[in-house]
Parts: sequence; structure tokens; C-alpha cells
Amino acid sequence: MRLDKYLKVSRLIKRRTVANEACDAGRVLVNGKPAKASVAVKEGDEIEIQFGSKAVKVEVLSVQETVRKEAAAEMYKYL
Repeated sequence: MRLDKYLKVSRLIKRRTVANEACDAGRVLVNGKPAKASVAVKEGDEIEIQFGSKAVKVEVLSVQETVRKEAAAEMYKYL
């Protein structure tokens, strides 16, 4: 699954266009490297997102095309 879509489906970022812009600006790292929106995300990857001065670091637990709002938090765990 594409990184921008994963961020939207997992609800780490609310909209896919915002996720795409964050990737283009270099604020999203996958396994410690700056990632474009088209990078394929798989289980076990570590994603770090810079929100201003705050950084959120998560590990991907599952990759699903669609998920209910209540189950979205089960797609990752905070590191």
C-alpha cells in the first residue's frame, strides 16, 4: 500500500492530500529515510512524522485497504 494511503486509512493523518504534502515536504520518514508518498508500506516498517516541533513514531502492525474508525488504531503501535 502507498504511504499516503496508509497514513489516511490508519488515521495518523486525516486526509490523503495532507499526507501527500507532508511526504513532499520531507516530514515523513520510513525506516529512518525521507519517503515519498508512493513508497510501499509493509508490516514491520517504522514511520516517523514531524508535526511542527512534535514527532510521532509508529511501527506498522497491519496493512489493510479499508478499516473501521474504531479499528484504525490497531494498524500501528507507538514507539
